[in-house]
Order: sequence, then C-alpha cells, then structure tokens
Amino acid sequence: MTRLFAAALAAITLSACATIPETPAAPEPVTLRIIGLNDFHGNIEPIRRPIRVMDDAGELQEVPAAGAAYLASAVAKYRAQDEHSLVVAAGDLIGASPLASSIFLDEPAIGAMNRIGLGFNAVGNHEFDRGWRELLRLQEGGCAKYSLRDPCQVESEFPGAEFGFLAANVITEDGSTLFPPYGIKRFGTGDAEIAVGIIGLTTVETPSLVTPSGVDGLTFADEADTINALVPELVEQGVDVIVVSIHQGLYTKVGYNDKSCGGVSGALLQILGRVDPRVDLVISGHTHNAYVCDYSAIDPSRKFLVTSAGYGGSMLTDIAVTVNTAAGEVIAIEADNIVVQSEVRGPDGALAPANPAFEVFPANAEVAAYVGRYVEASREAADRKVGVISGSARKPGPATEETRLGNLIADAQLAATRSAGAQIALMNNSGIRAALDPVDGTTVSYGDIYSIQPFGNLLITRSYTGAQLLALLEQQFDGESFLQAFSPSEGFAMTYDLRQPPGDRIVSATLGGKPIDPAATYRVTMNSFLAAGGDSFTVFTEGSDSVTGPVDLDAMEEYLRAVPVRELPDTGRITEIK
Repeated sequence: MTRLFAAALAAITLSACATIPETPAAPEPVTLRIIGLNDFHGNIEPIRRPIRVMDDAGELQEVPAAGAAYLASAVAKYRAQDEHSLVVAAGDLIGASPLASSIFLDEPAIGAMNRIGLGFNAVGNHEFDRGWRELLRLQEGGCAKYSLRDPCQVESEFPGAEFGFLAANVITEDGSTLFPPYGIKRFGTGDAEIAVGIIGLTTVETPSLVTPSGVDGLTFADEADTINALVPELVEQGVDVIVVSIHQGLYTKVGYNDKSCGGVSGALLQILGRVDPRVDLVISGHTHNAYVCDYSAIDPSRKFLVTSAGYGGSMLTDIAVTVNTAAGEVIAIEADNIVVQSEVRGPDGALAPANPAFEVFPANAEVAAYVGRYVEASREAADRKVGVISGSARKPGPATEETRLGNLIADAQLAATRSAGAQIALMNNSGIRAALDPVDGTTVSYGDIYSIQPFGNLLITRSYTGAQLLALLEQQFDGESFLQAFSPSEGFAMTYDLRQPPGDRIVSATLGGKPIDPAATYRVTMNSFLAAGGDSFTVFTEGSDSVTGPVDLDAMEEYLRAVPVRELPDTGRITEIK
C-alpha cells in the first residue's frame, strides 16, 4: 500500500507540474544604429584644406577630413556595431558642390551615396538648384536633359538614387508631395521587431534660397504643422521610433560633440518648440554646424535629441536608439559626432601627418575607384590655368563681412557688363562658396574659380531708380532673412548702422564719391539668382530694361585673363558703425 500510494502521489505531482505554464521571458531591449549625415554638397573628394573643429575643451583642432571613400569606411564601421542599422541624411547632398561632382550634375554624389548605403535623404534647398525636374531625374535615373550641362557624361545610363528622397512639406500643384513624406523601415521579426519611421522635409524658406524657376509650381508648407500631421499616421502604422530628418538647423557655441546645447540659437528652435513630443530624434542640417543637443534640457516635455554632422561629409553622427520592443517605445538614445579624418598626401605623394586626437579612416576601395573615374574625367577642366592673382583670398566669414574675394567677384561682374551700361555690381556673400586659395599661392585654375561660384548663374543688368537702390540696400539688414551685406564693385561705398531700426540702417551710399540720388537712374548688375529675388532681395525684381550677360564663372575667367597678374582689391567699400 505504501509503495502504491507513493507512486500515485508522484504521478499526481508530475501531472500538476506539467499543467503549470511557464512565464515567457520578456524580450531583451534591441538597439537600432542610425548614422546621421547632412550637407554633403557633393564633396566626393576630401575637403581641400583641413577643417577646424572646436573640441570639448574649447580648443580648435585642424583635421584633414571628408571624401566619399573615407566616409564610406567610417559609416561601415559604425553601422557594424549593431545588427540593425540605417543611414539617414538631412538634405543638401548635392548643389554648391566642387567641380568633380557639380560639372557632372552631381551624378557622382548620388552614386557615392548609393555605395555608402544611404537609406533616406530629406530634400534640402540645394537639391532644387537645377530645378525639381532634374531632382526627379536624380531619383529615378536616366539621361533626360533639364539644365545647361549634359547628363550621363561618364556613366552611359545614370541609374538614379537607390535611396529614397523625402519631401513631406513640398507640395505639387495637384496637392501631392513631390517625394514621399516619410519612409518606414522594419528590422527583426516577431517580438524583437523594430519599426522606424522617418519624416523628411526641408526649410519653408527654400523658395527664397533658390532660383524661382527651380521650384515653379511647388509650395512649401510649415515644418512643424507638417510633422505633427504625420506623427499620428506613423503611430497608427505601428512605428516604434519616430525620426524627423529636416533641412533646417541650429547654431551653438560649444564643441562639435558637446552635449550641453550651449548658446543654442537658430530658426530650428521655433520649429522644435511646436513639434509633437512623440518624436524621438531630429537629424538636422542647413547651418553647417555640428552638434548633439538634448532638447529636453530646453523643454522637458520634448525628450528628443537634435543632431547635425557639420559640412561636406567631414563628420557623421553615430546614434544608438534602444527600444523596448514589448512596449514599442524608445527607452534610451545616445549620440556622438565622429570626425571623418581622411588620408592626405603631400606634393611628394607621402602621407601627411594625421591629427592623433582623431581616428584615421582608410579609403573604401570600391568608392575610391568610382570617385576616381569622375575626378579623372574632370581633371582637364579643373587644371586649366585661367590667371594669376597677387595672393590668396578668403571667403566671407559672417555674411556681413567684406572681403577682398567678394570685391574681386563684384569687380569682375562689373567689367563683364559695362557694355550693358553697368555702373554697379552687387554680389551676395552667401553665394561665395569657397576661398580663392591656389595651390602655389598665385596661379588660378578653373577648378579654383568653379569652387567659388558653382551655380552657373547668368549676369543680369537692370535699371533702378536711386530710391529703389536705397530700398534694396536696406533689405540687406531688414531681418526678413539672415543679415547679409553685398560685396560691391569698385567705386561704390556704403555705411550702415545695425543699431538703427530696420528700414533706417543705411547711413550713406555713394557712387564715385557722390551720394545716391533717389531721383536718378542707375544700371546695376547682379547674378540671376538675385535677379529673381533670391535671398529675399525682392527689390531686384523691380528693375527695368533687363540685359542678360555671360555666366558668372566666364566673367571671372575673362577678368583674370585680362592682365598678367590681377591685384586683389582692398576692402573699405563697406563700413559698419558700431
């Protein structure tokens, strides 16, 4: 009996144990690696001069940086940290590019990003430099011609972007968006699945930053309103991580990887203060600044990071997003800006010393070979000698700064349009994209001047009354756009005072030493971007008796060739009262 009872008891015990279900273990958090890029601007080669970055100690460091082949290696290294990864860019991949990319309509910039593995790019204002139809071609591929230059000069059939352009706030005439408003990428399966949604958009100011014909038929909606309308749609589709990639940015007064948001300012602040708090991450651009800002330090109700990786592929932002997949929520985000130090060789072919404070990335062989095809194809044009100057000339720093280079450009434009009656030429400092810094200090190549003015603008000469001219000068400082002083041609002088209210900041304006007469008529030359009201200079559109002149780059080449050595003009044409 005892043995039978014990056996029965054991059977009952085993049966009871078998019917108790085991509690499944909660899934482990999953990390998604996002690589943030912005403002590549077709820099398929390393940036010509070392970049300067402020480190966390407030010290300026010089680093040879950028180049698509080196960026490819850096992106691959940081993507490899986690099983799931994605590369997202915040606009201006193209436009205002060096000659090796720009002369081929930025096809090599798109091809390089295909090979780097870019997933999505929010359109920036410079994506529209050659018009939205040409931008569609870059997405879709093919060799249709929408600009002065011929497409498909190196690749017989341009394949188009393998990544997706996003344009949530760019609305066409039929009410649709020019490109999809967002993209969704899903990683993993089952309980470990992560779904990330990327909303991509550009600054609402884009129409004032490009030639109007480039955005004809398009409207640009408010950024925050656009984001907030799409967030519920992404939530409805089960997205765990909401990323905003926006071509608008901030300025800070701290190092490139300082997380304090010190001295933060800029147009993006007003947008972020209105954004739905369910956004997890904002990848930004446009200002060419580098920062990682925890926005919750500014507004505790909005706990997203805001990042930007500087300019030209000189940095990337390494972002780790940790997700509780069971709850479908982000539980942590960390980010670091990484300087992409590249290998630079001196004139003797030897590697130049690297900055030991930063990692050096090797060139990706496939991307280097691809870039090399385009560089070689551009070499004849790039190396052609166009003149000699008396010394190097730097580009403007602040857009209100007068420089010898800006004055040189204005003088060249005046000389090229005197036959149209030009008396004054005005150049926008924001259109000066590089310093004039010849390799040997004086001999100027076509590649040198192309890097300064890569847009291919025509020169336009128009008549304005003195009253219109004075109103135009006031627009430099009226606060409707960023403060920007013109670079003026020889013989013109201006004094301004920013302490005065907008509309009364021009203290004096003279031509040949005589005050501008409101009742007189003046012939003024500007580039075609300004002539269409670019940079919010709407008074330019009010001129009469318009005459179209040469391309700005041709005018510069002609001006340099005209004399054995072109002396750089002195500054002193613009004076600020402080």
